[in-house]
Amino acid sequence: MATLRIWLLRGAWLALASAAACAASSGRDAPPPVDPAAIVLSVARPPAPIERIEPAPAGIAAPRVNLRERLIDPSLNTLRAPQQFRVSFHTTAGDFVVEVHRDWAPRAADRFYNLVWIGFYDGAVFFRVVPDFIVQFGLPADPEVSAAWKSAKIPDDPLVQSNLRGMVTFAMAGPSSRTTQLFVNLRDNERLDGMNFTPFGTVIQGMNSVDAICSEYGEQPSQARIQSEGNAWLKREYPRLDTITRAVLLP
Repeated sequence: MATLRIWLLRGAWLALASAAACAASSGRDAPPPVDPAAIVLSVARPPAPIERIEPAPAGIAAPRVNLRERLIDPSLNTLRAPQQFRVSFHTTAGDFVVEVHRDWAPRAADRFYNLVWIGFYDGAVFFRVVPDFIVQFGLPADPEVSAAWKSAKIPDDPLVQSNLRGMVTFAMAGPSSRTTQLFVNLRDNERLDGMNFTPFGTVIQGMNSVDAICSEYGEQPSQARIQSEGNAWLKREYPRLDTITRAVLLP
């Protein structure tokens, strides 16, 4: 099944380091600011069909649901996430698995659960990679879907876990501004804790795949252009970006 699918300062040596890392391969929400010593990007996927068949999570009676409808209407996505669940990300840089703990950040867990189930991240690119800091993603492949979720903000969760390597956190542009964008911490970033960047899950398998996500383009891709033109623009301007081919809830 084909399916659809945030402020950082640039380190002075970003271009050099990222180009070397990728030589062998062929409007803005913001994660936290990066210090000058620290130095979130990837390929298009066609739009999803109107309907996708998935096993229904608890709370959805029918096994066949019009997920296109849910992709363009955030108000329909109100499922409560399990206390713990896992998501497998299949990407062009390799696969990785995220384990979510709802008690760490319940609002974030619920939002992430709903987004994964409707296929929101399928085809999304890793549009920023800041080596030795974070990998960021969460703008959908389809501009119509992006427009629908741009103002779908959720309230903040209190900080329970620290932003250590492998932790997954929603990016934001201030209090209660989280929507769909995420980042994975590439190193221990405890300084983000004081900015209320609240982890809700952690990579439990495939962190080497996260490390391998290409950083050639650094922070060049414009979030505004991604939101307005989607993957068609990204594929044309940044052809070697890595992509989430599919994100799925594991049994």
